[in-house]
Amino acid sequence: MKIKYNLPKRVLFCKKCVMSNQRPSSISEFFHTRERENAKYLRIDEKDGICEACKQNEIKNNIDWEIREKKLIELLDKHRKNNGDYDCLVPGSGGKDSAYQAHILKYKYKMNPLVITWPPILYTEYGLKNYNNWINVGGFDALVIRPNGRVMKELTKLSILNLLHPFQTFILGQKNIAPKIASKFNIKLIFYGENEAEYGNPIAENNSSLRKKSYFAVKNYNKIYLAGIKISDLVKKYKFKYQDLKIFLPINDSEIAKTKIEVHYLGFYLKWTPQEVFYYAVKNTGFSPRPFRTQGTFSKYNSIDDKIDDLHFYTTFIKFGIGRATYDASQEIRNRHLTREEGKNLVQKYDGEFPDRYFSEIMSFLEINEEKFFKTCDKFRSPHLWKKKNNKWKLRFTVAKDGVDD
Repeated sequence: MKIKYNLPKRVLFCKKCVMSNQRPSSISEFFHTRERENAKYLRIDEKDGICEACKQNEIKNNIDWEIREKKLIELLDKHRKNNGDYDCLVPGSGGKDSAYQAHILKYKYKMNPLVITWPPILYTEYGLKNYNNWINVGGFDALVIRPNGRVMKELTKLSILNLLHPFQTFILGQKNIAPKIASKFNIKLIFYGENEAEYGNPIAENNSSLRKKSYFAVKNYNKIYLAGIKISDLVKKYKFKYQDLKIFLPINDSEIAKTKIEVHYLGFYLKWTPQEVFYYAVKNTGFSPRPFRTQGTFSKYNSIDDKIDDLHFYTTFIKFGIGRATYDASQEIRNRHLTREEGKNLVQKYDGEFPDRYFSEIMSFLEINEEKFFKTCDKFRSPHLWKKKNNKWKLRFTVAKDGVDD
C-alpha cells in the first residue's frame, strides 16, 4: 500500500494522550516539498506506548522553574538597554501567546520590547480586535510588515494546490521576518513562545532555549523552496520577480553570525501552560476568545486570528489523519485539564469537521474553484490512512477504534 510523505507505515496512538505517530515534526518551511523527503514524525516509545510530547511534559513538570527564571533574568540583563532603545523583539499577530510574551517581558521583567506582526492573509473580526487590544491595552510599540498582497495571494494559492498547506505563507513571514527586523534595529534578542519539542519534535531540541538556526537562516538560497517550488522556477516559470519574493526568504546565516542575534523560547524559562497563558492575556491585554466554538475542535481561543486557520487544520486531517480536535485534546490531556477518555470522545465528535464558515470566502479571495480544492484534497490522502467506503472517505484507524480497518 502506497504511503505518502514518508509517513510511518503503521499507525500508532499514544496511550497517554490521543496523538498518533503520523504527527509531523516542525521543519524549515523553505525546504518543504510535496514529497517531504526529510520529514520526521512523532516518536511513540514501543515499550510503554507513550509519545515524546507526553514524555517532555513530564520532564517539564519536574523542572525547577525558579532556577530557570533566574537564568532568564541573567539573559535579559545581558541584553537590557538603558537608553530607550528596544532591547528585545516579540513577533506575533495578537494571539494569546504573543500577547503574554510581550506583556510579561515589559511589565514584570522591565524590558523594552518591540512587537512585530506579519498579519494574517484574512484577519477574523475578533482576531483584528485582539491585535488592536494587544497594542493599545497592552501598551506596546508595534511594527507591521505587510508583504505585497498580490504575491502573498498567489503564493498562498500555490501552497494549497502544490502542498495542501494553506498556512505556509503566514508561517514563513512569522518565522523569517523577525531576525531581519532585529538586524535593522540592532536588537540582538528575539523571543518566541514554547518550543516545538513540547508538542512532538525530538525531546533533545528542548535542552536549549535557543531556536535552531535552520528554522530561520540559510547559507544557500539556491536550495530554497516556496510553495514547494524552487525560487528559480518561481521566477522563470511563474513570472514572479525575485525582489517580490525576497521578503518571504530567511536571513542569511552570515548575517546572523555578524549581528550575533539570539532567538530564544520564552517557554524554556517560564512554565508554559496554554490555558494559563490565555487567562493572562485576557486579564492584561484585552484578549477575547472566539464568540463560538472553532470548527473542527471544541476550543474557542487557539489560533483564531486568521480565517484560513480552520482550513489549515482541516488539511492536516487530510494529509496526516490528525485534525484540530486531536491537537487541542492532546494538549489539554497533558496539562491534566481533560482525561484521555474525554479527549477520545471530543476527537470522535469534532476531528475532521469541515470548516465551512469562511471556506467560500477564502476560495473566492484566492480564486480557487471549490471543486478543484476538494479534488486536490483527495490527491493528498495517503492510502495507508484513508479508504473510500460507500463513496465516502473514512480513516482506516482512529483513536476511538472506529476506523474501517480497526
